[in-house]
Amino acid sequence: MRKIHVIGIGAGDPDQLTLQAVKAFGDTDVFFILGKGEEKADLVALRRGMLDAHRPDGAYRVVEARDPERDRKAGGADYSPAVDDWRSRRADIYERLIADELGADQTGAFLVWGDPALYDSTIGILEEVLGRGAVAFGYDVVPGISSVSALAARHRTGLNRVARPVQITTGRRLADEGFPDGVDDVVVMLDARQAFLRYADHTDVEIYWGAYIGTPDEILVSGPLPEAAPRIERLRAEARARKGWIMDTYLLRRRTDG
Repeated sequence: MRKIHVIGIGAGDPDQLTLQAVKAFGDTDVFFILGKGEEKADLVALRRGMLDAHRPDGAYRVVEARDPERDRKAGGADYSPAVDDWRSRRADIYERLIADELGADQTGAFLVWGDPALYDSTIGILEEVLGRGAVAFGYDVVPGISSVSALAARHRTGLNRVARPVQITTGRRLADEGFPDGVDDVVVMLDARQAFLRYADHTDVEIYWGAYIGTPDEILVSGPLPEAAPRIERLRAEARARKGWIMDTYLLRRRTDG
C-alpha cells in the first residue's frame, strides 16, 4: 500500500527540523509541494533547500502543483462554505497526485509549515481523500515546531503565565468578537485585518509580533501596544509591498498587575 508522511518542517529555519522529520525525509520517494504563485516562490526554495541538506543522495522526486485560490473576500455566513470549497478542490489535487505520481509500494510526503496539528488542513484533506475511496494509502504525522512556539522562543517569553490560560485564535475572530473573556494571553494567527489595531489605545496590553519567523526576512517587534502598533503597521506594509505576501503571528498580553 502507498504510504504518506505528513511532515511538520517548522516555521522556516532549516535547523528547526526534528530528527524524526529528517528520518521521514530519508525513506520518502516522492515529495509533493503545493505552490502559491510567484510571490511565494521563496517558500518553495526553502523546502527544496531542506531536501538538498538532508537528502544529498538526490534519490527522490519532487512533484509540484499549484495551490487552488480561496475566496478571501467571503465573510460572515459565507466564510465556512468558501473554506470547505477550497479544501475540496485541494483534495482533488491531493487525490490526483497520490494516484498518478506515487507507485503502489512507494512513500510520499507533504511538507507542512509549522506543525500539521495547528491551523493546517493537510490531515483533514487526506481524510477526505480516503473517504472518497478512489485511492488507498496509509499515513502518519510528524510534529513540527509551530510559528507560535518559534515566536515565543524568539521573544524569549512563555505563552502562558502561572495558573493562567492562553488562547490561540485567528485575526478574523479577534476582529469580530474582541478579546476572549477570562483570557489575558491571546495568540493570533492568520490576521490579514491587523486586528491588534483595535487595541492600539489600550495601555495595559503588550504585543510580541513576528513576521517571516525562522527565515532570513524575519521581523520582530515587541512592547506596549500603543507604542508598537504604529511601527508594526508600517513594517508590515513595507514588507508586504517588498515581497508580495506576509505571514505573521503575534501574542497579545494584557497586564494583570492593576
